[in-house]
Amino acid sequence: METIQSNYSGTRIQKHFFSDLSVMLGRSMRHIFRSMDTIITVTIMPIMFMLLFVYVFGGAIQTGTANYVNYLLPGILLIAISSGISYTAFRLFTDVQRGIMERFRSMPIAPSTLLWGHVLTSLVSNAISVVVIILVALLMGFRSSAGILSWLAVVGILALFTLTLTWVAVIPGLTAKSIDGATTFSYPLIFLPFISSAFVPTKSMPLVVRVFAENQPVTAIVDTIRALLSEQPVGNEIWVALAWCIGILLLAYLFAMWAYKKRT
Repeated sequence: METIQSNYSGTRIQKHFFSDLSVMLGRSMRHIFRSMDTIITVTIMPIMFMLLFVYVFGGAIQTGTANYVNYLLPGILLIAISSGISYTAFRLFTDVQRGIMERFRSMPIAPSTLLWGHVLTSLVSNAISVVVIILVALLMGFRSSAGILSWLAVVGILALFTLTLTWVAVIPGLTAKSIDGATTFSYPLIFLPFISSAFVPTKSMPLVVRVFAENQPVTAIVDTIRALLSEQPVGNEIWVALAWCIGILLLAYLFAMWAYKKRT
């Protein structure tokens, strides 16, 4: 009898995975829209960086481009996403501390939908932040000659980058002992674009810094997005960017699922 009931429960969970996922996504999105200050906070800091670098430092930075905001925007978008994913860790940590996870595990729902609900919420909330920043950049003079296919490629890369960092954020969200431990991991990620080609060409950097900057994932991603937005040849940078994102995504997903199973 127990075996039959267990099989029935497993079949039901598999059959209703997407309906369960929609419930979890709706739950997480309601938290976002009830507390819009999280999106506002994530959006304001990159915009302030953009204003600072364009109107204060922009005249002193030689990038070889006529419009510095065009050069700067890809890195600003990555900073916004790196900042935004810390809220995923925060919300997941809160669920763990309040015992929400154990409650859901006792219900006949697909176990991974709780995590995927947070992950998809991160994609939506960060997409909102990215759109707002692009609109501000347009007011500041950003212009792009990219066609629809290039823009779709940019959207795809930003979505993959967000997905990758969100699964990284899931790990401290599940394993941290304090709220500070769950969120401060994002600080190095926010700082990483500053040691890349996001703000200045890497050739102007000292040798040791340049070697690091040219061989870390942000530079490949920034250069790819910048080339797509300006309708320039992408070259091998896009494959390097995809390799970094997919490799980190797979590792983060495996560690996150291991931590989730250990927690539950």
